Amino acid sequence: MRLALVLAAPFPTLQGSQRFLAEQARALQKAGVEVTLFTYGTGDGRSQSDLDVVTVPAGLSPRSLRSGLHPGKLVADVALGLRLLREHRRRSFDAVLAHNAEAAAVAISVRRRLQRPVIYLAHTLWEEELSSYLPRPLEAAAPVVGARIDRSLASRADAVIVLSRDAEARLAPNARGRVTRIVPDHVPEQPPDATSRADACHRFGLEPEGFVLYPGNLDRYQNLALLDAAARHFELGPIVVAAHDTRGATLPNLRVLQIEDPETLRRLVFAARIIAIPRRARGGFPIKALQAMEAQRPIVALEGVIDTLVHGESAWLLPQRANERDLAATLQSLWRDPRHRARLGAGAHATVMRESEAADILSAIPNLGRRGSAVPVEIRKYGKSVSASGLPDRDG
Repeated sequence: MRLALVLAAPFPTLQGSQRFLAEQARALQKAGVEVTLFTYGTGDGRSQSDLDVVTVPAGLSPRSLRSGLHPGKLVADVALGLRLLREHRRRSFDAVLAHNAEAAAVAISVRRRLQRPVIYLAHTLWEEELSSYLPRPLEAAAPVVGARIDRSLASRADAVIVLSRDAEARLAPNARGRVTRIVPDHVPEQPPDATSRADACHRFGLEPEGFVLYPGNLDRYQNLALLDAAARHFELGPIVVAAHDTRGATLPNLRVLQIEDPETLRRLVFAARIIAIPRRARGGFPIKALQAMEAQRPIVALEGVIDTLVHGESAWLLPQRANERDLAATLQSLWRDPRHRARLGAGAHATVMRESEAADILSAIPNLGRRGSAVPVEIRKYGKSVSASGLPDRDG
């Protein structure tokens, strides 16, 4: 079985979408699937030798590693589609998993020549997120335009995989094929020891268990302005932002750290007292939360943003209308209550520690069992054998 995973973005980087792509590729490979990744030709330079990655030439790729709308992406996306067609003639993929809206548009545009199903893996809802990429005067129109993009991609893809209940409810009425909700997977690693955590903290003048951490990018949809405002009312310790690209940061009340490698970021996550995720936009799944859950860190977030977390059991979830004083008060309460932090951290850890969801991904692909080159794959899941062959078509 051969699958093409397409992401219209630089790779690798420390951003959640890129980490999601890599972990999904590894889970599928472990299940016996031949996986080829298609990405832009730029990234942070880290080796991904265990993955088969085909890239657009660096000269045709946007130089920025940040997400958002860039004119250079138009050229890169055309080149991405051409590379996908060229490799398909050589390898004959069984299906294409398009890992964001641009990738879905690219794959759908060449589907007639591919003659293979295109599955749109919706990382977010554009109805919720488009405004963060537009100039302020255009923000009012963003939800309407974003909803049209969401409906168009869902109606044109052969199937859709979503990461949240909100996305499932909004995309299903317009979907051409089946819509499947699959929570992103996370493979736990050996936790960093106390010495390495302390070293990472001291490098930035921090003390282990002495800071609140937001580990992620600085894009506007992350709603860091709320966290910055809350920091004015929080005096118990620094609130730290750890990002791979800090250019343009205007967060005067937060400590913004430039992080160059994933291991440093991971050590800071394990060393933080509290993880804060202030985004309001629904429809996706903050990949940064998975590492915090693995690290048994208490998470403070807004309700409806992270499907798997339950208020009071595995996270402290504030109402969507919460303001900066509400957020600051919650952080202060948790900071002073080690038993509550431990209980929420343990609940989060229990939520994320599960086996690979590769079987669910394969079962969401229509017509996969109908081609002669698609061989049965048996995956061990929850202690049972699950067949991923002979899967239903989009009408089934």
